[in-house]
Order: sequence, then structure tokens, then C-alpha cells
Amino acid sequence: MKLFFHYCTYGFSNCYILGPDTGNEAVIIDPGAMNEPMLEFIENNNYIPRAVLVTHNHPNHIHGLRTLKRIYDPEIYAVNHMIQKNRANIIRDGDTLEIGSFSIAVISVPGHSSDSAVFRLNHFLFTGDALSAGLVGSTASAYGKTIQITALRNKILSLPGDYQVFPGHGPPSTMEVERQYNAGLGFSDLQRSHRPGFKIGF
Repeated sequence: MKLFFHYCTYGFSNCYILGPDTGNEAVIIDPGAMNEPMLEFIENNNYIPRAVLVTHNHPNHIHGLRTLKRIYDPEIYAVNHMIQKNRANIIRDGDTLEIGSFSIAVISVPGHSSDSAVFRLNHFLFTGDALSAGLVGSTASAYGKTIQITALRNKILSLPGDYQVFPGHGPPSTMEVERQYNAGLGFSDLQRSHRPGFKIGF
């Protein structure tokens, strides 16, 4: 399996392309852009974009979808039934998507938006804006924040083993690091300073 990461200057968001080692059907997650480097990666690997997975319906994560749909004809999978005037296949918490050679689990994590979803493939987590390195997604209210953190703790942090975290913004991380040090999940500098071997300061 190959994973292509693309940093989109529109909205400073991350887009991911998943494909098998030897061409065939590929999956695109959050097409914030559709430009020459992405097109070259798709064509050079003989990929056929079969599906677009949308972690949430915010413009900086779907900006490239219109261009993508003009070149290819992928199915769209999202919690919302319409994405950028395109009809989407509605996904729900607990669904498993069988797309080409991939089996992808859907985990609903509302809070940053009502339609936020995380996609799990093997030990990869594509978390959109719900979880990023050291942070959780912004919310419109304290209630939304509570809903989001509860979902993250019950559905994401509770997953057994370690995972690589690929967020909608910022660098990748690991679930083990986020379990210990993610400030948005309630860890403070004081709490971390009492962990053995952790020292604050430079």
C-alpha cells in the first residue's frame, strides 16, 4: 500500500491518497486541492480514484473536489448527503467501507462539526479536524467540546494498540503520543511535569 500526503495551501489542510502497490483503485481523503502533483501521483501509479472520503464538510477539505470530479468519477462518502452539490453516499458510525482492496471503518466524532468522522484503515487513523498533534478540533460551544472529547476518549483513544494519526491540519502523530500529551484532551503542563522523565523547559 502507498500513502501520498499533499499539503494544500488553500486552508492549509492535508489531503491523502491511498493506493495499492501496483496500481488499480485508489481512495482520496479530504481533497482540499486537486493540482499537478496529485494528478502526477495518480497517473504515474496507474491509479483509478474510486472513492473520496470526507471527514467533514468544510471548504478547505473539499475545495479540490470540483476539479477532481471533472477528471475522474469517484464515489463520495460522507456523513452529509450533499458535498459541494454532489450527492454523497451517506456513512454512519460503525460502518465498514469495502473499497477496492481497502476495508475502512467509519467512526463518528461530532463536535468540531456535526458531520465529523474519523476513518480507520489497519493502524492508520485519518482524523480530519477532530484530532491533530497536541490539539482537538475547535467547537462552537462548551457542549460541543464535551461531546467531541467524550467521543474521542470512548471511540478513538480506547482503541487497543498504537495508531498513526493523520490529521486534517498539521503534522502526523501517533495515538500513544496523543494519549499522553494532547493538551486539548485535558493534559496540562503541571500534569505532564509529574510524569517520570518529563522535564519542562529548554
